[in-house]
Amino acid sequence: MTASTSAASGDRRFETVLFDFSGTLFRIEPVETWLRAVLRATGTVMTEEHTLRAARELEEAGALPGGPVPRALPGGLADAWENRDRTPELHRGLYTGLSRRVDLPDPALHDALYDRHMTPEAWEPYPDAVEVLARLRDRGVAVGVVSNIGWDLRPVFRAHGLDAYVDTYALSFEHGAQKPEPDLFRVALEALGAEPSRTLMVGDDRRADGGAAALGCAVRFVDPL
Repeated sequence: MTASTSAASGDRRFETVLFDFSGTLFRIEPVETWLRAVLRATGTVMTEEHTLRAARELEEAGALPGGPVPRALPGGLADAWENRDRTPELHRGLYTGLSRRVDLPDPALHDALYDRHMTPEAWEPYPDAVEVLARLRDRGVAVGVVSNIGWDLRPVFRAHGLDAYVDTYALSFEHGAQKPEPDLFRVALEALGAEPSRTLMVGDDRRADGGAAALGCAVRFVDPL
């Protein structure tokens, strides 16, 4: 993320940096950890064999938002997948629908799993996230978070101490627009009073985050770990 303030191709200086959320600043817990946390919280007992099998099937189904993508989308869900981040209802419906492809002992567990992924405990900042954001703040660089998401991630930033470094959030469900559409990037730029030519977008999705280039922003990609 050293490209946050100066492009590698020259001495171009950025006054604003926009970051993606999942896979860039934060990572979601592993699927098995996610499932076990919900089983503990709900007092649900499953055999170890069933737990491991369900975790594997949930991962293959792509049921954990921010986790692995579905190995294959069921018929009729392609449109829901493409538009899942436009509203909270679409987001919950899509992911609980994917979860319900997996046999669990109580149907209520599917909603409990979805609810778990929205908690700060389910997310961890990447080790360099705080350092990068703090350095940008020290240099007077404005920071925005631009995320395709179906719920309010601000509590996650607050709980992990990163909210103090973020000047604005542009979240897809609040605006009915998704990356790579330029509208969501434009929301962040306008909130910060930023010029696209002086703005860098950092993300892990070549297609979605790369949409900022259409407005004239520079774009740098990171590989999610």
